[in-house]
Amino acid sequence: MAKMNVDTALIRELAALLDETNLTEIEVSEEGRSIRVARQGGPVVAAAPVIAAAPAALAAPVAVAPGGAPAVEAGTVTSPMVGTVYLQPEPGAPPFVSVGDTVAKGQTLLIVEAMKTMNPIPAPHAGRVEKILVANGQPVEYGEALLVVR
Repeated sequence: MAKMNVDTALIRELAALLDETNLTEIEVSEEGRSIRVARQGGPVVAAAPVIAAAPAALAAPVAVAPGGAPAVEAGTVTSPMVGTVYLQPEPGAPPFVSVGDTVAKGQTLLIVEAMKTMNPIPAPHAGRVEKILVANGQPVEYGEALLVVR
């Protein structure tokens, strides 16, 4: 049996990202391999890489600023993971926020579900919700713009 190469630097980077964002788990996939790092009420643990064939996701067009970097509007809150966006805590409930609402730093703006884990996305700063850029139930990619708070 061939020895599996594990990118320990990537695992450490993902574990640090969990601590930084207060997420409970994160998974990355590339070329049919997947690494999942999860926190289960205590220290961060890493799952062994899993070989899996995943369909390629279609990326939405992104505006590019001079210099080749994606253009990001000031105050844009982006997704810290791949998942599904939910704008309200449960079906039929009012949304967490609406355009025009004033929010406090740390207030939940929406939820991104990843691997059956609901991850609240907090406001990075106090401000007013100017735009909601995603729809309820929409799949999102890591770094995708979710809403604008200024």
